[in-house]
Amino acid sequence: MSSIKVSTTINGDSVDFLCETDEVLLDVLRDRLHLTGAKEGCGTGDCGACSVTVNGRLVCSCLVLGAEVEGAEVNTIEGMANGDALHPLQRKFLEHAALQCGICTPGILVASKALLEKNPDPTETEVRYWLAGNLCRCTGYDKIINAVMDAAAEMRGA
Repeated sequence: MSSIKVSTTINGDSVDFLCETDEVLLDVLRDRLHLTGAKEGCGTGDCGACSVTVNGRLVCSCLVLGAEVEGAEVNTIEGMANGDALHPLQRKFLEHAALQCGICTPGILVASKALLEKNPDPTETEVRYWLAGNLCRCTGYDKIINAVMDAAAEMRGA
């Protein structure tokens, strides 16, 4: 294997890293950059625990090569809060008790944020379809959906 240098932006910061040509973005984030919010749940893109955005597009970081983010803008759960101020989605997840073990939570939060950036006023059905790629084995989905809907309303000023 050979290492390549990648220059990208992660959570608004310019970042350079070396990675192997076959190394997935999830491993780069966790092992090289110490951004451990994204979790490996399946390694096959089926669970959504490793969700991040690349150039505004929601992706499973276990399916993207680290080399593919050259020049891209990557956003992870670590960039969601503004310092100590939680994002409205994060606050609503706490208020609605929409998390338990926390393995799926970062991916669901990133996916929910991506949805609300595209559609600030989704229906419950739209939220359910959007989050269908994020699996949770602990909470059930009603609290998660309610938290996203509540956050969306707050963010719209409703």
